[in-house]
Amino acid sequence: MTVTHDEKVVREFSKQAAAFADPGVNAAFTRHLDRLVRFMEPELDLEDVTLEVAAGTALVSRAVARRVRHVTALDLTPAMLAQGKRDADAEGVTNVTFTRGDAADLPYLDRSFTLVVTRFSLHQVADPAAVVREMTRVGRPGAALIIADLVRPAGLDGDPDRIERLRDPSHGTLRTEEEIAGLVAAAGAEVKRTDRFDHVRPLEAWLALAQTPDEAAAQIRKELTAELDGGPATGMRPVLQDGELHFTHTNFFLQAIVG
Repeated sequence: MTVTHDEKVVREFSKQAAAFADPGVNAAFTRHLDRLVRFMEPELDLEDVTLEVAAGTALVSRAVARRVRHVTALDLTPAMLAQGKRDADAEGVTNVTFTRGDAADLPYLDRSFTLVVTRFSLHQVADPAAVVREMTRVGRPGAALIIADLVRPAGLDGDPDRIERLRDPSHGTLRTEEEIAGLVAAAGAEVKRTDRFDHVRPLEAWLALAQTPDEAAAQIRKELTAELDGGPATGMRPVLQDGELHFTHTNFFLQAIVG
């Protein structure tokens, strides 16, 4: 039986839900959350009606909830939403609504939100252009659009997407900064600000979060180690830190205004 991409996403992220906000396992989502909130700072307003698309456990929604009127956290994976709701309740956050839905077909009328954000989703979805179009459609004229994602640096050797899919079969395709900016412009929003930085991550925690099967995990370790020894580039830019194998992700933040 054929498994759709969305079914792969739900399967893989259901496994990750419980540990998604654990900084010991998922530092990529927790360590740079404050940096993203600071990037969003000029757009945050106590009157904002906010939507987080492909929200996962709503880390971003919960981080900005007290700075806006209301946040809707939408995600495809029920287990992610359930974990996020438990976390919001424990934190006393009462103005976040959790909704299951498809990022490429948002269940909202045009011009419904004053702030629309998504984090680490475009590289995961089957149709990133559709997601950006939908985010723009539901934004009111003048609304801020925030995209935070992993990107493929220009001129990178190797195929990082192949390694990413070994680790998590629901991974889609890493885009370049220029490709993401192009999707935003094509959707009718104007890019105003960007931020880009590298994040060196420990390999074992990354594999553990996805519960990567032993055989695939061993293959990833083998290829990254071989690259360090002068072998073919994987696109993951491996390094050794304190004797432990790490790799490098490039993060990209973009802020645009809906026309």
